Amino acid sequence: MNYYSLNHQSPIVNFAEAAIRGQAPDKGLYFPATTPQLPDGFIDNIQNLSKEEIGITVMKPYVGDAIPDDVLATIVQETINFPFPLVKITDTISSLELFHGPTLAFKDVGARFMSRCLGYFNRNAYHHTTVLVATSGDTGGAVANGFLGVDGVDVVILYPSGKVSPIQELQLTTLGKNIRAIEVEGTFDDCQAMVKQVFADSDLNKKLSLTSANSINVARWLPQQLYYFLAYQQWQHDEPPVICVPSGNFGNICAGVIANRSGLPVKHFLAACNANDVVPEYFQTGTYTPKPSVSTISNAMDVGNPSNFIRIIELFHQKFDALKGMFSSVSITDKMTKEAIEKVYKDYEYTLDPHGAVAFYALEQYLKTASNPAYAAPLKGMILETAHPVKFPDTVEASTGKKVEIPEQVQYLLSQEKLSVKMRAEFEDLKAWLMNR
Repeated sequence: MNYYSLNHQSPIVNFAEAAIRGQAPDKGLYFPATTPQLPDGFIDNIQNLSKEEIGITVMKPYVGDAIPDDVLATIVQETINFPFPLVKITDTISSLELFHGPTLAFKDVGARFMSRCLGYFNRNAYHHTTVLVATSGDTGGAVANGFLGVDGVDVVILYPSGKVSPIQELQLTTLGKNIRAIEVEGTFDDCQAMVKQVFADSDLNKKLSLTSANSINVARWLPQQLYYFLAYQQWQHDEPPVICVPSGNFGNICAGVIANRSGLPVKHFLAACNANDVVPEYFQTGTYTPKPSVSTISNAMDVGNPSNFIRIIELFHQKFDALKGMFSSVSITDKMTKEAIEKVYKDYEYTLDPHGAVAFYALEQYLKTASNPAYAAPLKGMILETAHPVKFPDTVEASTGKKVEIPEQVQYLLSQEKLSVKMRAEFEDLKAWLMNR
């Protein structure tokens, strides 16, 4: 598989170079030259396949010859070696729980796949690779856990001070070893802008071997397809699902879209956003206008200029009408989010985190209003429950009236010491720190 830059000013590269670089030299996102099609009979036989067989079949075309088959099989097995249950909430809405991994977030999948790929590519290197990542919540913890102790790789995580939950912050700041956390006095957009400036800076690129672990990196973005296939494996209805994804930087839902373009049956994609409504406004006006991000209780989605939306546009060949036929987006307020958490807990005894609640509220409204003249049965769908409720205790406990129990795999964090470097939201401060490490 070859990859080209969406800015079309950089050479074509293979999977290994795209993963190592993260971003193309012309600052564009890498994109697969073709969309692989699933083998004949794969979907019809999916219930008889193991998770590993599904994972290898999906990822092999994207990796190509960059990783031997036996190594890829190990990477896939280690990436998805935890449960991905599809849990019924109502008669029409199920929840794909993506929080059963080591950091209780969907980003464990992409981070674990990418870390193991870079570990393989770096196996004979005599220099260190510096992985730079901006996080609005869960990315940093998943990346830190995935890369912890990987030889030849240093990780630098930028996160907005005071804008991530306590558990999220502990996951970023307590690991030590090859993980460094920078606490930025600003927003996620400030962190992301600083990271982009690092990749554009010639001095830093001469001194460091840099790559990104945000979903701009194909090795983190593409494996997120896997849980869409694992969800379909558990889907018990005749018609394909409407899939509603809580969306911030749009890498997650973009992975679902490319899975669909490869042959995964999906009725419709619904991107559920919070008050950061750049994409919902795009669908209303046809004009894409980035904005400064605003803080919400679904903080991992507080993104004012989602990097991956350009990939979704590319998947539909820049045809707005084609995109609107398969994809829509809505904005959900904090008030609606809290109402969804309260209602779902009261009526169905299911606890949503704020991001899943944004998706539930959006999907419930969509299923009520979507026209369905071709079928007598009502549309059915699933939400992606992207993080464990324990990461957002104040919001969840206030809405449910019940204390959220801390899962065993993160209880140890409560006794760990926070280690972070405080920094202004200024690129020159970050550059000086990186140059003098």
